[in-house]
Amino acid sequence: MFNKRTGEVLAQQLIDQGVGQIYGMPGDSINEFIDDIRKRKDELEFIQVRHEETGALAAAAHAKLTGQIGVCLSIAGPGAIHLMNGLYDAKADKAPVLALVGQVHSEEVGTGAFQEINLERMFDDVAVFNQRAETEAQLPDLMDQAIREAYTHRGVSVLIVPDDLFAEKQKGDVRRTSSGYYVPEMTPKGDRLKEARQLIEQAEKPLILAGKGAKHAKEELLQFAETIKAPIILSLLAKGIIPDHHPYCLGQHGQIGTKPAYHAMKETDLLIMVGTQFPYRDFLPDEVNAIQIDNKPENLGKHYPITTGLAGDAKETLELLNEAVIPVDSRSYLTNYQEKMKDWHIAIQEEKRLESNPLHAPQVMYALEKHMKPGAVVSADVGNVTVWTSRFLSLVDQSYLISGWLATMGSGLPGALAAQKAYPDKQVIGVAGDGGFSMVMHDFVTAVKYDLPIKMVVLNNSKIGMIKYEQEQMGHLNYATDLGEVDFAKFAEACGGEGYRIESFEELGPKMEQAFVSNKPVLIDVVIEDQAPLPGHIDYQSAVNYSKYIVKNFFETGGLDLPDMKKALKRLT
Repeated sequence: MFNKRTGEVLAQQLIDQGVGQIYGMPGDSINEFIDDIRKRKDELEFIQVRHEETGALAAAAHAKLTGQIGVCLSIAGPGAIHLMNGLYDAKADKAPVLALVGQVHSEEVGTGAFQEINLERMFDDVAVFNQRAETEAQLPDLMDQAIREAYTHRGVSVLIVPDDLFAEKQKGDVRRTSSGYYVPEMTPKGDRLKEARQLIEQAEKPLILAGKGAKHAKEELLQFAETIKAPIILSLLAKGIIPDHHPYCLGQHGQIGTKPAYHAMKETDLLIMVGTQFPYRDFLPDEVNAIQIDNKPENLGKHYPITTGLAGDAKETLELLNEAVIPVDSRSYLTNYQEKMKDWHIAIQEEKRLESNPLHAPQVMYALEKHMKPGAVVSADVGNVTVWTSRFLSLVDQSYLISGWLATMGSGLPGALAAQKAYPDKQVIGVAGDGGFSMVMHDFVTAVKYDLPIKMVVLNNSKIGMIKYEQEQMGHLNYATDLGEVDFAKFAEACGGEGYRIESFEELGPKMEQAFVSNKPVLIDVVIEDQAPLPGHIDYQSAVNYSKYIVKNFFETGGLDLPDMKKALKRLT
């Protein structure tokens, strides 16, 4: 290590930590480090994106998918500012990410030099680790610490480096700390397990709400549900943990959820939360016993009043409960909601299989299912597309990727890029609305440049659809939600990829078939009719507010903009 360039040492540290890709753009305050990365390009690939926001979102997506640290790189000033949205997405969804950020030369820091901003202050809220190196001697230790902190706190580490320090040579007296992160082993105390067992065995209508913290515990989760005969509701981030049509699965909950999930949650007498910090308190039951399993003790009872908390890993804790709890032979609460879920699936299938024009998003999800391979990764954007993919796209063993807590539009394409780099042999499908896709569409060129055979589906209704519906649900008239028409298929061709424009049901099957046999980056631009993403359950106040919108719209424009009232009536209490 001694007498090597500091940038060379840092590159080796990243390789030693298993980092295979860095997402970013080259520039004047990181050019020294870029040259060190170039020399190790066979082991540490630099993915040049067209906008730093894409790089940060891709790094966050990599971490969410693999559990391994995602890395992004930017210059000072404008580049660093562009990282913020992706870094906040990582923070919100608890994904370990390292942002390496250049700064002006050491002797210019604090002088108001060209492109200098106070990076430490800017990153203070988003980061669990946020340090600027002042000498090259600090950097190897700071790199180890930054990676360790990102893993420990499942968050963002920011290491700020004046560009000249990358070029400085390491001296013989530099002390290195240990690299690596040691996962703590944590299991609940016996008395807490006893409390949980008693609550479970006393309950008549237990319900499991599982989140992304249960992703590695699929078998134990299903065994637990079978043991206590309890249905499972999945948080959005947990979609795909178990098959959507599994007998114990009631789908998602909340605004995007199913009607059976809504009513099961209202009826339960014991809520068992496994690896989730479900944020929507209004969709959780009042005054019922609750058990929460989480490997972060500080999360227990943070968002919901629990009866007892089990501080431990979901997999190990469920194993302990499976051994401790007396199995139940049958439970009417479960069978009742299994029947309700069958009816729900039938209704959903009827909607998906319509052979009519104009096209609607559920029809596109059904066509997509026919081409979705086992083990595929689906990267969904945010907006109405969240509803369409969560409710109508049935997963069996596929992975589902989305911006959960931050819910940032524009996350679908970066997620697809990161997924294809992380898993080059897997099928990767991105699904976005035209609003979300147009925020990051420039980086479709990145897929073309690196020959990433992603299949990007754009649901194109020329509107910011979810905001349009939210305005209507509040009783307001629509304003500033029309986007105008764009032919994204032609854009894809201009980028050097393949583009398919689908405007009718008759084109849907053949063109989808053409798109999925291609081994190139493909954009499938599907023109759909605007459709309200009706909740799985509709409360009366929402219905009243929507009625206000209809009356206002009629008196101001003379037009009626009605949702599918037959469908809406089915979802009323």
